[in-house]
Amino acid sequence: MAGYIAEFFGYKSEDGSKKALSQSGSRICPFTHSTCSKLFAHGKKGIPNGVCAVRQKSKDSPDIICCPNRIYADDYKILNVISEKAFGKKLKLCAGKNAVDVAKKDGGAIAVFGHGWGGELHLPKRKGTGSYFVDWVLARLDENANLVEFTAIEVQTIDTTGNYQTAYSHLNDKREVVSDSVGLNWENVNKRIIPQLIYKGQVLQREDLCKTGLYFVCPKAIYDKVIERLGGKEKLPQMPTQPASIHFFAYDYDSEKSKKGQITPLKEIEEYCTAVYKVQEAFSSVSLPDGNVYKSAILKSLGIC
Repeated sequence: MAGYIAEFFGYKSEDGSKKALSQSGSRICPFTHSTCSKLFAHGKKGIPNGVCAVRQKSKDSPDIICCPNRIYADDYKILNVISEKAFGKKLKLCAGKNAVDVAKKDGGAIAVFGHGWGGELHLPKRKGTGSYFVDWVLARLDENANLVEFTAIEVQTIDTTGNYQTAYSHLNDKREVVSDSVGLNWENVNKRIIPQLIYKGQVLQREDLCKTGLYFVCPKAIYDKVIERLGGKEKLPQMPTQPASIHFFAYDYDSEKSKKGQITPLKEIEEYCTAVYKVQEAFSSVSLPDGNVYKSAILKSLGIC
């Protein structure tokens, strides 16, 4: 496979404006406002590579986000959006225990845990493989700073295969867009993403104060692959919000607002709510081929059919 770096330190790779060049030169992620955490593992090991999105070389291939931090554009807007949807009111988001004082002062607040906001939640370790941990927990406190309810958010972007070190060098040195061997790891949708959603959704279903289940935020292309793998929406009936909910949030670029010298904003493409047990049923349901496919293949290869 072959592809391109589509977005570099927040700006389109083709964007040679002063702002785009200054951002890449700073090595600062424009979404977290800290040094880019996406590092090369080999060759240029330890160097921030600034790759936010990639696209394949095939015709009409879309730009697909490959760094979760890209989802946190507009000062973590997605957290505010989900907070309002989950809790039905607009409250200030605060890092972890800082929410206690704010809740008493403002009549309520949201304590945020995840990605440096509020520290790690000390959850029990699971025996075997896997983890209970989700990317974000939003906990609503009332006017007395009592914990009333919480919700959880999982963010997933595409994992890449191959390499983009040559493409990086051309962008970094000359702001020149060239192809490289970078590909997209769609197999992770089947092997890792869906099983994790099922497991974490089941864990949250057992929580007394998690009334809205799990929110899963991902680029539209990943959302489409997940729904396709699960057999389409006919296998996933839309259901009301409940502790067993999985809310799929599909995001993508708002291309109509893309301008040179500016970061392309994201927009919500679709929200779809179903239940974790429906996802599990759909994932376990496999469409089998007709009988004797191996026999037919063997006979064909032997030239005796």
